[in-house]
Amino acid sequence: MNSFEILPVTEQDFPALLKLIHEFAIFEKVPEKMTNNLDRMLAEKDLFSALLARSPSGDILGYAAYFFCYYTWTGKALYLDDLYVRPEHRGQSIGTRLLEAVIAMGRRTGCHKVRWQVSKWNEPAREFYKKMGASIDDVEENCDFVF
Repeated sequence: MNSFEILPVTEQDFPALLKLIHEFAIFEKVPEKMTNNLDRMLAEKDLFSALLARSPSGDILGYAAYFFCYYTWTGKALYLDDLYVRPEHRGQSIGTRLLEAVIAMGRRTGCHKVRWQVSKWNEPAREFYKKMGASIDDVEENCDFVF
């Protein structure tokens, strides 16, 4: 597979995308944390943005979910919530093109940075991000209140 397009997500993509999000949660070794569902996504669709890597046949090969935010130290930013490429499609520049598209969107919309997280154990992803030019710090950790 060498051919794919990067396209914005639509509501019609939500069911197939939810399967990939669950697949990503399993890959991240925390499937129990994936509690989202189709009804919730549809109800909260105005808050959800993503780019999809789609094959000519329409299959979703990977995705990048993101949202805009504001950091008091730097100002407007784009937060990359997920970047996931299905294992059988890795090594075909899909992750690179998705990340480049998110970075380009950040620049185009006046953001001062793009931020995301990477698991400490995920050395291939850490190396990929470094190769793309990202700086990775080990200063901050996640804090959540889950309702």
